[in-house]
Amino acid sequence: MSDLKFTEDYLRQLGELLPNLDFARIAEAIGWMRDARDSGNTIYICGNGGSASIASQMVVDIVKGGSLRKPTRFKMIGLTDSISTITAYANDEGYETVFVEPLKNFAQPNDLVFGISGSGNSENVLRAIAYANETGCKTIGLTTGDGGKLKDLCQLPLLVPSSHMGRLEDCFFIMTHVLCYAFMEA
Repeated sequence: MSDLKFTEDYLRQLGELLPNLDFARIAEAIGWMRDARDSGNTIYICGNGGSASIASQMVVDIVKGGSLRKPTRFKMIGLTDSISTITAYANDEGYETVFVEPLKNFAQPNDLVFGISGSGNSENVLRAIAYANETGCKTIGLTTGDGGKLKDLCQLPLLVPSSHMGRLEDCFFIMTHVLCYAFMEA
């Protein structure tokens, strides 16, 4: 396959996924974020690998772009962003605890917790979402169309109808940009 053909195929397949995202659920997530911001609640986000990078980028866009010079500012924490905390919990308690244990320090009822998992079965993300549900937080999951366990565990699943990790992450990034730019361009 030529490089041009590969590029055309990849981008065509990505383009075919976008109309299949659930626009109403994405809009509902914007509303949940607005509610959290306006009521002074905190938003948390977590994911592994590429999903961790997407989570960190969303924090930057919301904490700076969605808050700077705005009358009401967001409080958002990336559970992915303290490597010292992550490695301490991973070493001493197990990798499956790296998001839930810090969340136990901070989460309050009506906070909002995002979990991102391409498989929908990342144990550390599932534990964070389960704890958030028990604590009275709202929970949103970005995952594959098959959803894995995350699809049923979170209150608002944002699903991508693909199992291709690259295109899943492309769509996760696009969805988080929609969520952020709803406030950055407001």
